[in-house]
Amino acid sequence: MADVIVVGFGAAGACAAIEAAETGADVLVVDRFAGGGATAVSGGVVYAGGGTAQQVAAGVADTAESMYAYLEREAGDVVSAATLRRFCDGSPEMIRWLEGHGVPFEGSLCPDKTSYPNNDYYLYYSGSECSGAFCSVTPPAARGHRVRGKGTSGALLHSRLAESARRHGVRVLPQAAAARLIVRDDGSVGGLVVRTLRDAPRWVRTTHRVLGKYSAKPGLYIPAMRKALHRRAEALERRYAREVTLTARHGVVLSAGGFIANRALVREHAPAYRGGLALGTSADDGSGMRLGVEAGGATAELDKISAWRFLSPPSAFLGGILVDAQGRRIIDESRYGAAVGEAMITRHGGKGWLLVDDTIVRQARRSARKQSQWFQWLQVVYLLGRGRVRAATLPEVARAAGIDPAGLAETVGLYNAAAMAGAPDPMGKPAEFVRALRTGPYSLIDLSIRPNLGYPCPMITLGGLVVDEETGRVRDTGGVPITGLYAAGRTAVGICSRSYVSGLSLADCVFSGRRAGRHAATVALRETEKEIR
Repeated sequence: MADVIVVGFGAAGACAAIEAAETGADVLVVDRFAGGGATAVSGGVVYAGGGTAQQVAAGVADTAESMYAYLEREAGDVVSAATLRRFCDGSPEMIRWLEGHGVPFEGSLCPDKTSYPNNDYYLYYSGSECSGAFCSVTPPAARGHRVRGKGTSGALLHSRLAESARRHGVRVLPQAAAARLIVRDDGSVGGLVVRTLRDAPRWVRTTHRVLGKYSAKPGLYIPAMRKALHRRAEALERRYAREVTLTARHGVVLSAGGFIANRALVREHAPAYRGGLALGTSADDGSGMRLGVEAGGATAELDKISAWRFLSPPSAFLGGILVDAQGRRIIDESRYGAAVGEAMITRHGGKGWLLVDDTIVRQARRSARKQSQWFQWLQVVYLLGRGRVRAATLPEVARAAGIDPAGLAETVGLYNAAAMAGAPDPMGKPAEFVRALRTGPYSLIDLSIRPNLGYPCPMITLGGLVVDEETGRVRDTGGVPITGLYAAGRTAVGICSRSYVSGLSLADCVFSGRRAGRHAATVALRETEKEIR
């Protein structure tokens, strides 16, 4: 029994548990594996602005109003203006709160436009802030706060939050899969039933833990390996797990991730998004959302998936132009990778080629290693090797890639004419990234979205349960909040549920997790005070 039970121990679940415990509630967290979820395999980037200590240290001028203006255009009206303003106004405090729980940040500003900085930098432009569609309207500011740790630092973010949760007295029950919620006669939620390996033989628990660990990473990059390991974990669960009923006096928080690992759900809601790499763990199967729906919860934005097709590093690639099979430009190449991916999938059948000339290829070879993490470097090696065709002239390279030569010639002509005249780019690309493509041989690099270990396209789901934006309570299909049921992170609709930029999901996990934990604990304390009186 506990005051608050949290389902899922990623960033959202950990933040909900910490906030509830700090408010005074008795908290129990359950997780199907050992915790971490998609957070632990992420880049550990938290989107924050409005004048954080790290921005100030780097000399980055930013205000909550500028942050709001950018996100209002980027994310749309998926949440209310009041909620978005709370998020932006509270952004510096959010970073301080994370730091107070042991999460390290640093204000070393990355000088290059990149999808993810190397180990020298921990603050960068993680969205489309510098792109033409946005920088002419809102002052650009670097808001990608990467947790300070080598490589992808999501594991460090989660480990620090998990340590803090335990220090605050949060109890954690690992290897416990939530089966169903306990719904009282009045429709309120009073706990859940889990299938747990708690009493299974030691070798079973150890094997299950190892399978969960390696199916997450490196299984993330090798789908066949992940599938095989997960099947073995499921077999252990079927044979050795037993049902246990857990009572929550005042609230259950669903923070079990998204549903990108559930291919049937992805095909049902977003059939165009295929061929990508499921970014998360095998437990991102929509189970948290399913629990909420079974209790009467409503869902939204299930067709929204973020597919990332980054053109940098190396930053030299941003001088090229991204074209489709007809040789037409697809998008301003400086846009964030999710915007590029969406444009390719929804308007060009997932097909796209980056046209670069010899000057850009030489620049890319010189700068790629220095600007990249190891996995980015391997992708550049692939793209400049097996991923491209080249020829002395534009018509020849177009034919080699299967692109319409006339369409490509027309596109390049318009692009070069504007570049040489110093005129605005036809697609709005900022001048710093524009240069005429005139130095043969020319290369067309295939960036098409399909199953490809050399250049995968990571994807995450963005929709989920509809929640009350003041409390985090799940709303039913009639819009009424369900007593005792909360949702956070990618199990819920949140700030990033319509448009994603790096760090916005983790930031929303912190924001929504804290909101749900705080409200659930406040309800618990009020009820306790009533009982005492």
